[in-house]
Amino acid sequence: MISPVADPAPTGLGLRGYLAASPLIALAGPLVLRRRLARGKEDPLRVAEKRGFASAQRPDGRLIWLHAVGLGEVLALRGLIGAMARQDPELQFLVTSSARSSAQVIGANLPPQTRHQYLPLDAPRYVARFLDHWRPDLSVWAEQELWPGAVVGAHARGVPLALVNARMTDAGFARRARARGLYADLLARFRLITAQDDRSAGHLRALGAGGVQVTGSLKLAAPPLAADPVALVQVQAAVQGRRVWVAASTHPGDEAQAMVAQAALWRADPRWLLVLAPRDAGRAGAVASALTEARLPFARRSLGRVPSGGDAVWLADTYGEMGLWYRLAETALIGGGFDAIGGHNPWEAAHFETAILHGPDISNFAPDYGQLRAEAAALQLAPGGLATALQDPGLPGMAKRAACIVHKAAGGLTPLATDLLALVRP
Repeated sequence: MISPVADPAPTGLGLRGYLAASPLIALAGPLVLRRRLARGKEDPLRVAEKRGFASAQRPDGRLIWLHAVGLGEVLALRGLIGAMARQDPELQFLVTSSARSSAQVIGANLPPQTRHQYLPLDAPRYVARFLDHWRPDLSVWAEQELWPGAVVGAHARGVPLALVNARMTDAGFARRARARGLYADLLARFRLITAQDDRSAGHLRALGAGGVQVTGSLKLAAPPLAADPVALVQVQAAVQGRRVWVAASTHPGDEAQAMVAQAALWRADPRWLLVLAPRDAGRAGAVASALTEARLPFARRSLGRVPSGGDAVWLADTYGEMGLWYRLAETALIGGGFDAIGGHNPWEAAHFETAILHGPDISNFAPDYGQLRAEAAALQLAPGGLATALQDPGLPGMAKRAACIVHKAAGGLTPLATDLLALVRP
């Protein structure tokens, strides 16, 4: 049994109010989960994890619990897990997340000695059930999501807390500033806080965090996405002789640009093939309708189809296969840049010497794209410029420069791993 912490952190009015109301989450939780199940937002085989019921046994030994909310954030943790495991090969790891898509993708990319669970809803009895089972020796929270009940519950049991890879936009800070007292009380419980950039660090300090370090993005040092070797051979055979490019993690604005570009390229040369991978595979029906309207014949991956010579598009409407598509493609349009999204992670493509193109809205990844631009390793596009950019003879050199950046960053997580392991309970 974990002993209570000796030095309880402050609990002001905002946090007290949240904790007093949090038992209501357990009252509403079953109804909320049923509705999400009906909409396909929860995994029916694992939905009990959202109420703290574990679906896996706790391994023996010291356990590091890492939490991130969604797909990109979870995948970014893999490099940090690897860095800690290299320093202590006996460590065990638990990764939690909230989104169903994150579980589907991380399952194909889990590092050794690592298992995944969903974080329970933030009700006291759900959190207690989770902590009773897993008994973590360190709790690491990533990016920007903090669940007050889980943070307070872990801290009260003496579990050291760290916040890493924190990212906070101006808009995110403005929302949190309205509850500054609550965030100040939560952040006081963390023994280590690191941010991706100076802007995020400044926002955290303004919310009451002390000792914030700027360490850059974990995404840069994450290992390459995995790919099933049998599936890789199959998809390579399916596209032999084609000029393949991928539109990755797309939203409607990205897809509109990609379809216009592919229509022009394919009608001039039918060897061109677009692999279109929506960010949310649940939107595949709408994307398929848009392809039909654009008169672009396509094969749909989720139906087991491969593109014929007459297909212009392969609709990659599955989760966990981006490692396949980046291995096929010469060039990638990274999604989120032609919508009010803020862009998506460019580093996953860089590992495979895939040239990186993106739209103008990259606010969520400004430092990352800034680093790529400084090395002439990515190209920002205006609307309508994609078809021309895909034929730029300078793309292979740009792709090699991006790959050099990620390869140099591979060992950059050692200092952070050392600092985290210094917190682990003996």
